[in-house]
Amino acid sequence: MAGEINEGSVPAYYREVYEAICCRTDERVQVEVFQRLLQRTDISQTVLVQIAEHVDSTGGFLSKLSLYKALALIALAQQGKQPSPKLLENCIRELPTPQLGEPRDLNALRMQPAQEDVLTMSQTLDKLLIRDTVQVELIPEKKGLFLKHVEYQVTSQHYKISVYRRYSDFDVFHEVLLQRFAYRVVPALPPKRMLKGVLTSVSEREFIEGRRRALGRFINLVARHPFFSEDELVKTFLTCSGSDVQTKLRDTYKRTGDEFMTNRIATQAKEYLPADIQAQFSTSRELIRNIHNSFQKLRDRAEKMAERSKENATDLLMFGRELSTLGSDASSLPSLAASQGTWGTLRQSLKSLSVEFAVLSDKAAQQGRREEDDVVEKLNLFLDLLQSYRDLCERHEKGVLHEHQRALHKYGMMKRQMMSATVQPKEQASVEQLESRIVQQENAIQTMELRNYFSLFCLHQETQLIFIYLPITSHILGAFVNSQVQGHREMGAVWNELQPKLGCLFGGKNGSKPPI
Repeated sequence: MAGEINEGSVPAYYREVYEAICCRTDERVQVEVFQRLLQRTDISQTVLVQIAEHVDSTGGFLSKLSLYKALALIALAQQGKQPSPKLLENCIRELPTPQLGEPRDLNALRMQPAQEDVLTMSQTLDKLLIRDTVQVELIPEKKGLFLKHVEYQVTSQHYKISVYRRYSDFDVFHEVLLQRFAYRVVPALPPKRMLKGVLTSVSEREFIEGRRRALGRFINLVARHPFFSEDELVKTFLTCSGSDVQTKLRDTYKRTGDEFMTNRIATQAKEYLPADIQAQFSTSRELIRNIHNSFQKLRDRAEKMAERSKENATDLLMFGRELSTLGSDASSLPSLAASQGTWGTLRQSLKSLSVEFAVLSDKAAQQGRREEDDVVEKLNLFLDLLQSYRDLCERHEKGVLHEHQRALHKYGMMKRQMMSATVQPKEQASVEQLESRIVQQENAIQTMELRNYFSLFCLHQETQLIFIYLPITSHILGAFVNSQVQGHREMGAVWNELQPKLGCLFGGKNGSKPPI
């Protein structure tokens, strides 16, 4: 019967009650609020149940007209009549007024959201890290001499499955993920470079390896994100086998739509936001910008240390080879050389030392790889997340806010046209068309306002995510210290084994010799 109630003919009291208890960002009334309203009456529980049964509360909400119908039924019940839709038909032209008290006193019935349960992310870094670990390994191309594409084996611990993906699959996945979660931190993909001919140059191989590492960081950040990890898009990418994964990803997005359409509190986001949200956002953004800058400097230094370890490995190897070359020279010394006999002994020792220096070189190379894998990679992972947060802030400002301003400008132009139409006589059809466009634009602005608040809501949560990741600093420092301890211990052991062998060179005990 709600469809037969004319909103224009309801008593003013109905509208006042509605304004008092409806959602602040929605035109509906929460069922929980309606139940509280029913409990304020002196009607028996049996009759209250009957009223609730006659009212449509689809999805946990009452529409405005459903509430008006409920208020009429309450009034009938308070008059001692049976609150039935059939009886309501008899008084549809003059709806009875229920006794619920002053409308302003009903404000307290409005549902107060529990912000701690919805806005605050109850996560820790350890909880995020155990969600999944995804390995991305390069599969060598074996089809002919020319590389047509690079393929990766992607293995998820969570789903316990391996699938094969190309860069283009990652690209489509990133595209639909960004469309679905436009208000969240979506890490960027590494750049794609077209490869021509056979991969023979070192720089090309380094590029491929760097891209593999970056894709690994991307998919791990996504697979561990609190809102991405259980999403159907992520599951499809990590588990779907076959060559049509791109089609399946796009079809999955078409079925679900963006997060604003599926998140149950999207249209009520404003109610959950703190009053000083803009100030909090500005403060956090500046802090995260400073953290980002510091971590970039840490990463640059860590990369240099790893590079020096690799250079040290090369220098040690070449040093040993030169000793071997020197020791392999079979030329005899002239008779005037006083140390002729001693040099022959030294020469044999120098040749054998190249083996120890080769071992030292290998240990230094391992140290460089540890620094790169355990320290630099962890720094890059966090930097990828920090950069995606900066990208999100720009999307919020240049996307949602910019679209909102454009819509308001368009709305203002329409209103001016409408005012001009009322002053200057025009055809009725054109005036009605303009009115229709204004209504559409008003609806569009309302949707944009709701999206703007939801964007702020998500931004607040993603800011929390950055702070949740901050303890990764201890993981990075631990990996750095452990790599140095292990590297120095292993190289120290080789140096200690080498020292006694130098005794014959110096002619002293334990290889010691007074300084020159």
